[in-house]
Amino acid sequence: MTIGKYLRWKDSQGNVFRPVSLTGTELLNDRTLNKSTAFTQEERDAFQLTGLLPPRVQTFDDQLNRVYDGFSNASTDIEKYLFLRSLQDRNETLFYALLSRHVEEMTPIIYTPTVGKACQEFSHRYQKARGLYITEENVSAMGEMSRHFMGKDIKIIVVTDSQGILGIGDQGVGGMGIPIGKLSLYTLGAGIHPAHCLPIVLDVGTDNQELLDDPMYLGISRKRLRGDAYKRFIKTFVQQVKRHFPKAVLQWEDFSKANAFDNLSDYEDSLPSFNDDIQGTGSVVLAGILGACKIKQERLVDQTYVIYGAGAGGVGVADQIYAGLLKEGCTHHSARAKIFILDSQGVVFDDRDGLDDYKRRYAKSRSISAGWHAAELGKISLTELINNHPVTVLLGASGIGGAFMAEHIQKMMEYTPRPIIFPLSNPTANCEAIPEAIYHWSDGQAIVATGSPFSDVEYNGHQYRIGQGNNVFIFPGVGLASIVSQTEKITQDMFTTASYALAECVSDEDIARGCIYPRISALKAVSVHVAHSILTQMQATDACCHLRDKDLKQALSEHMWEPVYLPYRRV
Repeated sequence: MTIGKYLRWKDSQGNVFRPVSLTGTELLNDRTLNKSTAFTQEERDAFQLTGLLPPRVQTFDDQLNRVYDGFSNASTDIEKYLFLRSLQDRNETLFYALLSRHVEEMTPIIYTPTVGKACQEFSHRYQKARGLYITEENVSAMGEMSRHFMGKDIKIIVVTDSQGILGIGDQGVGGMGIPIGKLSLYTLGAGIHPAHCLPIVLDVGTDNQELLDDPMYLGISRKRLRGDAYKRFIKTFVQQVKRHFPKAVLQWEDFSKANAFDNLSDYEDSLPSFNDDIQGTGSVVLAGILGACKIKQERLVDQTYVIYGAGAGGVGVADQIYAGLLKEGCTHHSARAKIFILDSQGVVFDDRDGLDDYKRRYAKSRSISAGWHAAELGKISLTELINNHPVTVLLGASGIGGAFMAEHIQKMMEYTPRPIIFPLSNPTANCEAIPEAIYHWSDGQAIVATGSPFSDVEYNGHQYRIGQGNNVFIFPGVGLASIVSQTEKITQDMFTTASYALAECVSDEDIARGCIYPRISALKAVSVHVAHSILTQMQATDACCHLRDKDLKQALSEHMWEPVYLPYRRV
């Protein structure tokens, strides 16, 4: 009989095995089935592998030790990245087992910050095909392309058009590194089998002239598709996803800010989808603020929030803070009044010409700045805002390294003894302030979290662990809950629930040390808790939820894969 979701069978004696039909080099070249040197002698005989592998049979631990040595011997982060990607391409079970044993060491390699450089160098370091490259010319043929996949039951898709990659902008076809990395984290954190994951890059051209001038560039060498033509392309893409991957959750990733909001609002009711830059970022930041308020022994409603950077991430943070304030009893008006957003023109005011629609809901009346001194007419800078308004929470989503200065933090300490300072931009060079500097400016009193990983900071005899506000604490759990619940729409409330669930995962010991995020090594436990919390909320509020009378822990475990080798039997 079959058990679980991944072709695990039990025979009449209760022995678990996996039925396999591939033999010889076809089996060795299947990255989801390959065991390489760990095939037993019996399996080598049964699957025609004799002579195709070195004769000694290795244990799983032997293999893990060997590949960890190879990883450790790589001299640079990008070489470590390429080593891991090569391993992933030939043996995914071994790849994920290795990651799960070295989560804190390897997560910054397979994703931020190293993945940014991998995207920039994609065409020059290309190794092996993975995922789909969708263009205006082939978008209608997605069904035919999907027939070539080893995995036929796609449950999670991460897609990018590569225009807003991290803090480095338009990377054209090189943006494929982002969906590949995100899906690796889905498997690592939420146990979603790699065969159910599909990375997609939408190659609609690039405006990056350096790429267009590069004879090695692997993408379409033309300027980006825009306007109505772009919208028609996206509409066709979504229709193809619904037709050929009807069980899939779609995650939009690293689109330009305008397209990010448009795609989300246009299609969130068409298929279960979300934008991680908007909703995932907002959710993880709200969780950090909840932890910081716990340290301060205050509430969300006691704070005034400034978000420096009004792109997709910044406005997503504002949206989630707003949702948290409503949950804690604020009115709509008072919640919006507590949140300021700033872009390249300073504080966003509602009388600005050409104001983007997605910024309008947090735009302030010009009258609020009456009597404030401004160095430039009509523009209120970050410094001028903090000097004139009692800001207690400062959040960076600008991608501008060094934007937060000593004068900002020291002025905030006139309003609160424990200012909350999150320089969230990544990669590291784009961080608005270095944690060590913030502790010095605040005499160790600031509550600090970052978007990129930083080492512990020692100041005035105290050791501070820098919590990382990484979306990886949110999106795997949200995706897993969406898959298990078979939801037709991923709602904002699911992300608010995820925020509170993540805040519950921070230990009292970490809170006592001023740290408001768990360690990345706890990723799987966090993801399961986030998913369980969302499903519990669904059970309580959704009369149509098919899980209403189900054991949620059991339902989750049935969808989660562990990277271990099963015995194979030939069919």
